[in-house]
Amino acid sequence: MLKKNSLINILLLAGFFCFCKISVAQNWEVNLLEKINSPNHSSAYFKTASQSVYPIAVAHPLALLSVGYINKNKKMQQQGWQTIGALAINTAITQGLKYTINRERPYEKYPTTIFPYEIENDASFPSGHTSTAFATATTLSLQFKKWYIVVPAYTWAASVGYSRMYLGEHYPTDVLAGAIIGTGSAILSNWLTKKYFTKRNK
Repeated sequence: MLKKNSLINILLLAGFFCFCKISVAQNWEVNLLEKINSPNHSSAYFKTASQSVYPIAVAHPLALLSVGYINKNKKMQQQGWQTIGALAINTAITQGLKYTINRERPYEKYPTTIFPYEIENDASFPSGHTSTAFATATTLSLQFKKWYIVVPAYTWAASVGYSRMYLGEHYPTDVLAGAIIGTGSAILSNWLTKKYFTKRNK
C-alpha cells in the first residue's frame, strides 16, 4: 500500500536521481539530449505541448470545483480538491529539489551543442513542466478510469516531457524525475483526499 509511505517513496526516488546526477550530466545523457534537441525548434506540436501545461493544470481543478459547488456535487468537489492537493504536493517537492540541487540547465553547461527555445530562470532538476503534466494526467486517470481519458492524458504528459528535451530546456533525467514526482504526488493526494472526505462525511 502506498498510503503513509507514498511521500517517502517519492522523495527517495527523486533523491536517488539527485544522488546519481547532482549537477553533472553523464555522457549518455548529453548525447541523447543532443539527438532530441532541435536547433530551430520547428515543431509547433512540441512547443504547444510545453506551453499548455499550466493552463490545463489550472483549468482542471477550477472546472471541477466550479461545477461541483454550483451543482452541489460532492464527488466533483472532492475531485477538485484532490487535483489541487496533487499540484500543491508536486510543486513543493519540485521546487524544493530545484533549490536544493541547483542543477545547471543543459544550455548553460553545453552552450555550443544544446539550443534552448527560451531561457529559464530556475534550476534544471527536476522538470517542473513534466512533473505538473504527470500530476495532472495521473489525477485525471484516477478520477475518470476510462481508456479514452487515460490514454490521451498520458500521451499529452509524455509529449510535454519530450518537448522539454526537444526545446533544450532539460536533461532526460530531469524529465524522468519529473514524471515520477508528478505521478507520486497525484497518488498521494488521491489517498489523502479520500481519507479526509471519508472522515468528514461520517
